[in-house]
Amino acid sequence: MAKKPDTVGARIRYWRMRRGGMTQAVLAGLAGVTQSYISQVESGRKTVDRRSTLVALAAALQVTVADLLGQGTESGDPARESAAECVPAIWSALIEIEDGERRPSTYTAERLAAEIARAEQLRNASNYPAMARLLPSLLLEAAAVGGPALVQVAYQASTCLRNLGYRHLALNAARFAGTIAEDAEDPAWIAASRFAYAQSLPIESATVAARAADRTLAQLQSNAADVRVRQMLGQLHLSAALTSTVSGQLLAARDHLDEATREAASLGDPADGAGFNGCGFGPTNVGLWEMSIAAEQGDSGRVIELSRAVRPQVLAASIRQQSYWLDLGRALADGGRRDGEALAAFVQAERAAPVPFAINPLARDAVVSLAQRAQRRAIPDELRLLAGRIGISLAA
Repeated sequence: MAKKPDTVGARIRYWRMRRGGMTQAVLAGLAGVTQSYISQVESGRKTVDRRSTLVALAAALQVTVADLLGQGTESGDPARESAAECVPAIWSALIEIEDGERRPSTYTAERLAAEIARAEQLRNASNYPAMARLLPSLLLEAAAVGGPALVQVAYQASTCLRNLGYRHLALNAARFAGTIAEDAEDPAWIAASRFAYAQSLPIESATVAARAADRTLAQLQSNAADVRVRQMLGQLHLSAALTSTVSGQLLAARDHLDEATREAASLGDPADGAGFNGCGFGPTNVGLWEMSIAAEQGDSGRVIELSRAVRPQVLAASIRQQSYWLDLGRALADGGRRDGEALAAFVQAERAAPVPFAINPLARDAVVSLAQRAQRRAIPDELRLLAGRIGISLAA
């Protein structure tokens, strides 16, 4: 290894030493894991696969999960740095709009619709840097029109900011989208903005996210005759299932997943692979979330089993395909006996959505873990190439 990358394990060790030289044994006891696990994570031989474990470790170290993931503080990735230059302008546009300012529109209705569609295409392609460059002016133009157009662009801004690691800004964009949706009295966009809100909350707030989803589900159930609303309520059930799993509410998680499964069976996969607001709610998306929930439960065998019935390519959003391959790759890597198959899955994940993969700390850690295990033998060329594409330098 020519240069040790800054991994989650390295940050755990950094904060452990900052806490008066806390021992691995003490950290393990506080977080409810074993000392061996801490040792393997810090050395890069093992990854942190569960959100709940990240929450426990962060609480024990008195830091945030974002601190352990390096979100909002890390540099060096060209795609993220390019996008970061646009984040202040996005934030400034949101502040201006929230403050009541409305610049006169310079777009025709046709051009505004085309630009919103372009932003949606970039979102489907997970090209968040290009999306970030488009959003400041698009937000101001949508504000001149208001209503669903502004809600959609604010939702796009929330999604973009969250995927770039700016959860606090994503949360504010989601709240703003909700305010506009409520003013427009549009139940489908109200549900969409609440979904964005739940998605933007930090991992530590999993219980809050689950409660927020529950409130929206109860509030908007009477509007479920609208297919758009049903799709977003299904997404909220999925979000609540995962966040309930993270917070240890397994019965609630099962109930939400069952509701989402029933709704998806009734609706089917969207014919265009996107559905309302590009969320792609249907049986395929339920399968993807079920894989993530099984991963959160530490059941790698279940993740692999579920993967056999899921065809992520039927969905338009590349981030869904990346989710499939990343969850599968991490499950295959568990135990170190199927690293070749895991590498193939990670390569597919990176090809599906290169930018999110490159800036995802857990994806990077998974690649580093494979490389650590490969040190005793020749590192496969494919692993070296993948590492290079996401900024990890491996020794020749």
